[in-house]
Amino acid sequence: MTTMDTGLLTLEAVELLGQMVERPSVSRDEKEAADLIERFMESRTMAPRRSGNNLWCAAPQYDGKKPTLLLNAHIDTVKPAASWTRDPFTPTREGDRIYGLGTNDDGASVVSLLQAFRTLSRKPQPYNLIFLASCEEEVSGKDGIESVLPLLPRIDVALVGEPTGMQPAIAEKGLMVLDVTAHGKSGHAARDEGENAIYKAMKDMEWFRTYRFPETSPLLGDVKMSVTIVHAGTQHNVVPDQCTFTVDVRSNENYSNEDIFRTVCAHVGSEVKARSFRLNSSRIDENHPLVRKAKALGRTPFGSPTLSDQALMRFPSLKMGPGESSRSHTADEYIKVPEIEEAIGLYIDLLDGLQI
Repeated sequence: MTTMDTGLLTLEAVELLGQMVERPSVSRDEKEAADLIERFMESRTMAPRRSGNNLWCAAPQYDGKKPTLLLNAHIDTVKPAASWTRDPFTPTREGDRIYGLGTNDDGASVVSLLQAFRTLSRKPQPYNLIFLASCEEEVSGKDGIESVLPLLPRIDVALVGEPTGMQPAIAEKGLMVLDVTAHGKSGHAARDEGENAIYKAMKDMEWFRTYRFPETSPLLGDVKMSVTIVHAGTQHNVVPDQCTFTVDVRSNENYSNEDIFRTVCAHVGSEVKARSFRLNSSRIDENHPLVRKAKALGRTPFGSPTLSDQALMRFPSLKMGPGESSRSHTADEYIKVPEIEEAIGLYIDLLDGLQI
């Protein structure tokens, strides 16, 4: 691909990204953004299919004898932070930066992967290629990618677009949220009576703070457990009979969420409930052809602490996209135009002719 070709694809991608910013797409409210992308795909002689606010398209000449590669990025965003100094829904160009909600996470990946998909689809590849723009990623919603995967052909490997500086994340931490309740007995604070649920909870909170799971990961480090929300008491002179707290658990690939849950229940005295077990850690083999090709292109594999829709994929996946994770979910989020141009070129170089 020539520099001119990449430049034209970038101009078109930047224009589409700006239109996405103008259409608020907070999780579970992505219809306008999905409508926009659907019209864009149809205007480029693509034949998108749609389920809810998820859109996908297969490259021509699908062959069931070939393996299938999925390109995926999400169209939804978080709510804008209160500290934005610009209008989050107006794409603002300043130098090579484009400011706007969702530019970095995850609009730049959406438009870059879409342009790569169009280019790669113009000639036969050793694999089937599917592009999927999914919704509800930021809330791991049931109507997002989890609802679409059963509608697709069998997937052999996925490339997930998320802001990684175009470095390949070959492992990703999982997520489990625990709601923990310590039970006591109410009484008058002036007398020596009752059982203070806060003190019981404090003992368990200290366990969450200090316990270390034995198996660490070279890529992802230790399992990390953080108490993040605490509620207790009704008034100053009543010994509380209940204290509830929330624990954010980030797993590595050595433990399933169920494994961690069982360990927690065996060590704490409080009642423990998991909101879900479905968001496990993921990892792709370093010898997978997709990883080997990325390394051959000068990319450096790493482990990502942040969650993506990879957690809902039951097949190998690699996370790589333009932008930086540190900009995600922040006020005055931005993407650089050269980052989009680099992403389009690298995606094409990575995938063109790849043998999987």
